[in-house]
Amino acid sequence: MLKSVAGALLSAFAALSAHAACPDYVSAYNPPTLSGPAKKNFAKFGNTLLSSWYKPWHMAHDVIVKAGSGATMEAKFDYDAVLHKDLEGERVHAYLYGTGMAGWEYVGSYVTNSDGKIAVPLGARRVGDYVVRFVVEGDLSTTSGYVSVVDPGRDAVLFDIDGTLTINDFEAAADYLGIKTATPYYYASEVVNTYRQKGYQIIYLTARPYWVTKDGREWLNIQRIGPWHYHSNPYSGGPIPPNTQQFKTDYVRYLRNVVGLNIIRAYGNATTDIGAYADAGIPKANTYIIGPNAGASGTQPIRGEYGAHHAFVVTPTPVAACKRG
Repeated sequence: MLKSVAGALLSAFAALSAHAACPDYVSAYNPPTLSGPAKKNFAKFGNTLLSSWYKPWHMAHDVIVKAGSGATMEAKFDYDAVLHKDLEGERVHAYLYGTGMAGWEYVGSYVTNSDGKIAVPLGARRVGDYVVRFVVEGDLSTTSGYVSVVDPGRDAVLFDIDGTLTINDFEAAADYLGIKTATPYYYASEVVNTYRQKGYQIIYLTARPYWVTKDGREWLNIQRIGPWHYHSNPYSGGPIPPNTQQFKTDYVRYLRNVVGLNIIRAYGNATTDIGAYADAGIPKANTYIIGPNAGASGTQPIRGEYGAHHAFVVTPTPVAACKRG
């Protein structure tokens, strides 16, 4: 009897301890120096030329999973911002570092397929945040992706990027072409960082094609609002998903119904954002829209910029559940 009671108490304590885990925004973003693989010749001579002529434009898809679930990260390796010539049939090494780890863990080596892609199984990890570093053996070029393992019920805030954090949708094109750095709305960075400081999981959901992920991450870094969790269009058949609203709906449903996130607020600017959030079950009372569609379809309007919103909505917001008690 006493053993069963003690076991029940330990289980309850463990559950409470797990629930108390806030996002680890420090470890994965500040990894130790990586001693990667030795440089070896490319398997294909054409790839030697490719690496010599063009800059790498590699990317990895961030992953967020429920505690106890296995994670797999996909990455794509190509060269040149315009041509995006795939790196085919070449070896890539993967390393992982994050919450509670003393150093980098070697995950394994993989050979890119005809699309320049690999899929790396990472197993089930403890609750926390991790960075996966990929190193191309032929030229030691790298890219990184992030993994978040979360407890069901973790409080989260979701943001679209273009026209929501940036002043309009066209800023992304100028940023990608190198004409300028996309301009953020006034106080947009402060809004994101205040939620982070309060313990909320930040999710970026963008219809940008995956092959501009490098630009998207760099922009988030420039704004000092953190590079993950960043989810872009995984499709390869065009610059935007065949159905932007459905793409976003499906991913928000995954976050809510499979991962179990409690998305307390969602931010957007487009009618597709409004429709996607509604279809995924986020109430209009928790949907904040900036720009020409502010307040449309019963959503909460943000007029002009984020200064007043930060003062009157974000600042009074209680800390996330993981920080209470």
